[in-house]
Amino acid sequence: MKPNYSIKNNFFYAIDGFKELITEKAFIIEGIFFVLLNILLLFLSYPLWAKMFMFASLFIPLIAEAFNTAIEKTVDLVKQEYNKLAKDAKDIAAFGVLLSIVFTVLIWIGFIIYFYTN
Repeated sequence: MKPNYSIKNNFFYAIDGFKELITEKAFIIEGIFFVLLNILLLFLSYPLWAKMFMFASLFIPLIAEAFNTAIEKTVDLVKQEYNKLAKDAKDIAAFGVLLSIVFTVLIWIGFIIYFYTN
């Protein structure tokens, strides 16, 4: 059956995707860090622009994890048995998540160093 696309239905498809994503252990861990670091942001005496940038950076790993999960599920759908190309696709997507986490950590370290040395 072909999905019925409309703005309303697309919203609910996205919610279904979120429901599936929050069953993933990696996304749950990243979500916990997202919440904890946002709580920390409330107590930092940084300018609003810096807090907004730090807040925005916390979405990067969550977005990367969503794409990683989508890639993993698609690869699993296409290739049930071991395949070197399937493994490579999954590993590359996982590396994208790692890069996004490193990028976010570097942003936070940069702001912390900047505001504590000025």
